Amino acid sequence: MSTVVLHYSAAALTDRGRKRASNEDAFGYSAEHGIYVVCDGMGGAAAGEIASSLAVDEMMRLLTQRAGDSSIVTDAEQAAASANQAIFSRAERSQQLNGMGTTLVALLAEERRVWMLNVGDSRGYRLRNARLEQITIDHSLVEEQIRMGRMSQSEAVRSPLRNVITRALGTQNSVTPDVFELEAEPGDLFLLCSDGLTRELSDTRIESILRESAPLEELCAQLVAAANQAGGHDNITCLLVRAQA
Repeated sequence: MSTVVLHYSAAALTDRGRKRASNEDAFGYSAEHGIYVVCDGMGGAAAGEIASSLAVDEMMRLLTQRAGDSSIVTDAEQAAASANQAIFSRAERSQQLNGMGTTLVALLAEERRVWMLNVGDSRGYRLRNARLEQITIDHSLVEEQIRMGRMSQSEAVRSPLRNVITRALGTQNSVTPDVFELEAEPGDLFLLCSDGLTRELSDTRIESILRESAPLEELCAQLVAAANQAGGHDNITCLLVRAQA
C-alpha cells in the first residue's frame, strides 16, 4: 500500500426537483471526521422528511463523537442501527408517521481506506481514471429480479415496480447495511446520491459530467440541473468527495 497521505474535500447539493411539493432527501458530512451521508425519506405527510433527517442527524452525531476505540465501520453499523431504532420508535408513537423510513448511503474515509454503507436504493459510485463504477448494490425489487435473471436492465428501467425497495431504515425493528471496503487513490471522486439523480440520468451521462475539470460545487450543480432537465420527477441529492494527495 502506498504511503501517500490523502486529504478529502467535499460538496453537496439537494433540490426538490420539478414535480414534488417537498424535499424528503437529507445529507450531512464532516470532512474532518471522514463521514459523508445521504438519505432519501419515504412516507406520507412529512414523514419522509422526518425519517431522512433523523437518520442523517443520528449518523453524524454518533460518528463525529466517536472515541475511536473501535473501528469506524463497526461504529457506523451501530450508528445505522441507532438511526433505524430512532425512526422505528418515532413511527410507533405516531399514527401519522406509521410506515415511514429512509434509504441510507454513507462514505467513511480513514486515510487511504474507504468504506461505503448502504440500505435501500440510494447509490455510491467511484470515478477513477475517468471511468464511473457503481459500488453499492440497490436493495430493490427490480435489482433482485435482475440478479436472478428474471429481468433485464432495460426492463427494470421501465418497470412499474422500480420504486419498490426491499430494505430501508426505520420500517423494521432491525436492519443490516451492506458494507463495501475500498482503497482510495489520489484523484478518486466518490459520488453519493439519491435515486432522483439516477432515475433521470444514465451512468454514462453522470460519468460525462464528473469527468469535467470543475470545482465540486459546480459539478453538483451540473448534476442537479441535468436531472431537472431530464424531468426532475423526484428530489435530487448528490454529495461529491474527492481524494487528493
